[in-house]
Amino acid sequence: MVRLTTLTEFNFRWPTLVPGEMLALTLLIAFAVFATLEFHAPREKLPKKYLRQSYKTNFCLFIVNSIAMSVVSASSLLIVAGRYSDKGLFNTLSNPTCKAVLSFLFLDLLMYLWHKASHRFDSLWMFHRVHHNDPYLNISTAFRVHFLELFIIFILKAISIIIFGIEEAIVLTSEAVMTFFIMFHHTNISFMGEKLLGHIIIVPSLHRTHHSTQRCEHDSNYGAVLSLWDRLFGTLSEVQPVAIGIKGSSPQDLVNLIKFGFTPPTPPTVQPLNLDDMIAEAAYYKAEKRGFYPGNDLQDWLEAKSEIIALVYGVDSTPKCNPSAHAASCNASAKNTAPFAPLPWAKRTGCSLVPGTLANGPQPSKHYWTQLNSTDSIQSHGLEIPW
Repeated sequence: MVRLTTLTEFNFRWPTLVPGEMLALTLLIAFAVFATLEFHAPREKLPKKYLRQSYKTNFCLFIVNSIAMSVVSASSLLIVAGRYSDKGLFNTLSNPTCKAVLSFLFLDLLMYLWHKASHRFDSLWMFHRVHHNDPYLNISTAFRVHFLELFIIFILKAISIIIFGIEEAIVLTSEAVMTFFIMFHHTNISFMGEKLLGHIIIVPSLHRTHHSTQRCEHDSNYGAVLSLWDRLFGTLSEVQPVAIGIKGSSPQDLVNLIKFGFTPPTPPTVQPLNLDDMIAEAAYYKAEKRGFYPGNDLQDWLEAKSEIIALVYGVDSTPKCNPSAHAASCNASAKNTAPFAPLPWAKRTGCSLVPGTLANGPQPSKHYWTQLNSTDSIQSHGLEIPW
C-alpha cells in the first residue's frame, strides 16, 4: 500500500503510490491477523453456528458490493484527485505536512458527519441499518454495508476531493488507514490499554457500544479512526451494551438483507395511554398505604389524579378544595378537568423509551416517557411512583 518515508526530513512527503495488489495484500494480512485474534481470544464467545452465518452473509455482501461498485472504486477517487489536486482550497497551503494532516483530518471528519447523519435521518438509516442488524459483531461485520450507502459515501468523498484539492497519495493513504481501523474496531477482541488508547482512536469497546440495540447507546461513537470528533461533539459513550444488533426481526441472508436496505423503517407502535387505569392504580396504592380506612376515597382519587397529571404533563392540577367539607365543589372540579387524548405515535428515539406525543392536548414534560410495546400501567410507562 505505502512505502516508508523518513519523517525526520525537513520537507515531509507522503508515501509514494504502490500497486493496488500490494494494498489489497496488506489489508488482507491485517484481516487475517484480526480474525485469528478474535477466534482464539474473543471478547464475547459467539455461537459458532450463527457466527458462520454472519461470516457467510457478510462476505457474500462484500462480493456483491465489489461488483456493484467496480466502476466507482477507490481508483476512481484517485483519478479525481489527480485532476483536481492543484485546484482546491488546500492548494493554497505551501507546507506539505500541514496539507497532508488537514486533508486526513477532514476526510475523517467527513466520515464522522456522514455516520451521524445516517443515524439522524430515517432515509439514510434505511441503508445504514443493514450494517447494524448483525447480532454477532465480528470483523466481517465491517463489510456488511449496503451498496447504496457505499455509493453515497463515494460521491461525498469525490466532491470533497474536488473542493479541497486533496492529493492522490493522501486519498490512497486515508482509504487504507480507514479500512484498517474499520476492521480493527469491529473485531471481537479486548486488550490491555484499550480504554487508554480509546482517548485517541476508536477501539473495539467503543464501537461495540455503537452497535447496541438501544438507540441512546448506538447513537454514539461515530468516528472512523479518531475518537476526537466524538469527544469534541459530545457523542462519546463508554457504556457496556447488553445486546448487539437492532430491535425486532430482520433478515440475515444476503438477498433479503439487500431488500431490507430498500425497505423504509416501520414507525414504532406505542400503546395508548390509559390515564384512568393509572389514576385508579395510584389511588389504590394510597388506600393501601393507610390500611383502606374508609371515608377518604374521593381525596385519594383526586390526589392520585393530581400526581399522575403532574408526572405526565409536568403541571400541578391539585384541586383547590377540601374534599371532606366541600365534596360537591370537588366533584365539580373533577368533572371539569380536561380529557386526555390517547398516545397515537412517537418518534424513534431514546433508550427503548420514546418521548410521547399527546394529540389535541397539552404536551408532556421532559420527564415523561412512554415505553414501546408495554402494558398500560404506571410502571410500564416509565413513571416513578412517589409514594
